[in-house]
Amino acid sequence: MSFRRLIWVLFLGNFLSSAVIGQNTVGLLSYDPIQAFEGYNLFYPHNQSTVYLANNCGEIVHSWTDEADFRPGNTVYLTEEGLLYKAKRPAAVTSDAIWAGGGGAILEIRDWDNTLVWSFEMNNDTQRLHHDFAVMPNGNIIALAWELKTMEECLAAGRDTSTLAQDELWPDWVFEIDPNTDEIVWEWHAWDHLVQDFDASKNNFGVIAEHPERIDVNYGRPDGHPDWMHGNALDYHPVLDQIMLSIPYFDEIWIIDHTTTTAEAASTSGGLSNIGGDLMLRWGNPITYEQGDATNQQLFFQHDAHWIDEFLAPGHPFFGQIGVFNNRVGADYSSVGVIEPVWDMYSWSYLTNSDDTFLPTGFEFIAVHPEDSTQLWSTGLSSVQFLPNGNQLITSGRFGYTFEMTPDNQIVWEYITPLAGGNPVEQGDTSLMMNSNLTFRMDRYPIDFAAFTGKDLSPKGWIETNPNTTFCDDLTPIEEVLDQQAFRVYPNPSNHYLAIEWDGMRQVDLKLVNLLGQILHHYPDCTGGRKYLNTADWVEGIYFVVIDNQYSRKVLVNR
Repeated sequence: MSFRRLIWVLFLGNFLSSAVIGQNTVGLLSYDPIQAFEGYNLFYPHNQSTVYLANNCGEIVHSWTDEADFRPGNTVYLTEEGLLYKAKRPAAVTSDAIWAGGGGAILEIRDWDNTLVWSFEMNNDTQRLHHDFAVMPNGNIIALAWELKTMEECLAAGRDTSTLAQDELWPDWVFEIDPNTDEIVWEWHAWDHLVQDFDASKNNFGVIAEHPERIDVNYGRPDGHPDWMHGNALDYHPVLDQIMLSIPYFDEIWIIDHTTTTAEAASTSGGLSNIGGDLMLRWGNPITYEQGDATNQQLFFQHDAHWIDEFLAPGHPFFGQIGVFNNRVGADYSSVGVIEPVWDMYSWSYLTNSDDTFLPTGFEFIAVHPEDSTQLWSTGLSSVQFLPNGNQLITSGRFGYTFEMTPDNQIVWEYITPLAGGNPVEQGDTSLMMNSNLTFRMDRYPIDFAAFTGKDLSPKGWIETNPNTTFCDDLTPIEEVLDQQAFRVYPNPSNHYLAIEWDGMRQVDLKLVNLLGQILHHYPDCTGGRKYLNTADWVEGIYFVVIDNQYSRKVLVNR
């Protein structure tokens, strides 16, 4: 295909896209298949019991159904082996002893064909699963739960019991369970790591500002509800062997040491950190340990705190970067951000400022909705995923609205969960409101994800009724464009130089992009079909070579 013909095809595709854009009100709203990351979208909407896997056209390619009287509780993950790990709960909760938003009850493993492989339940008078869990490389599960503390226990711990609205607390605890034996093999309890300056005659008394590694038992939600911390996200770092928690009522993320034994995790010593189960890092709101003031607060009821790429080796520049959805950062908008705590592998600790507040002092990266900041606004739920091509997949949970954004702030994919109260709505419906189609998270898995090998991923219809069956076809450019524009990058991995070759294009725009989508080098007018780059002084890590904002290749630079 000639370059002039290519330009015409791209123009035609863009014209068709703009001609039909806005016809859909639910499901797929817009899609630029050249700039969007190709994959399948896994989501588990609230108020119903089915887990969906959809292609980028919004068509369901697979689903895991359940009995109608179950609900998300809340997260779901797919492994390379094709196993679905999910958290769920019974729909009826009015008689439950412990219940708050995000409550769970059951962890399950199901195979691709929806056969139940394993199930575990924790929902009784003293303990309840909630929100999130993580699957370890060995197949064990690390889960988040509430545990009951009575008025007497709160009093003994130094809590001001006049602030207890229901005469009890439900602090968070974390446990690791082996699905092969149903044995809990490790656990950590927030209640073992308290400090208070309210009553010198009670346990945990001390100067709060001198103990950032401990949790002020009198800090937290002002209404005194027993769901004191409301941990809403959990992630596991398999290289560091650490666990991260998102604690929205403290407006903080916490990191704890999983190299400890259970006994050490209940203490202040042991593990590689040698601080036992005390907090290795807390970030987002130093007011919680009486440092700084409101101007130092960075997180606001955040969700989906996670390590961006937890499988990178120590020393990699993105080894410890954390992505987070910052829900209430503004009065009418939310944002997503990236932080990079300062990790010292020699002391096995996270470094602090001179005032004992944890580094960094601010975000490495912040993004809002590029067209209107109020279009990204959710007081709860929500997620962000940093995709391999540098794009961000962002879900505004209370509105069931997910969009994909490029590093230069172009929206290249949009989807609205087409449900109202768990029931499918008709294409063209404009009645959806906040909380109509709650969607806790959405994650995109690449098309070459191992779980998909040999599986039937043909379209099997839409969630919405009366779907617009030709909408995506009109948005998708002619296949010939994609077939003709392959390019090569070699050697890969690179340790000294990088050769970039392309076919079928006389002049290209070439960019070098890091994992956050930040443009490190830009060559806007490359000709001759080849470009050489010297990588000798590049920091080791993963990069992307991007041509014309359309085609990318991943490159590993090492020595």
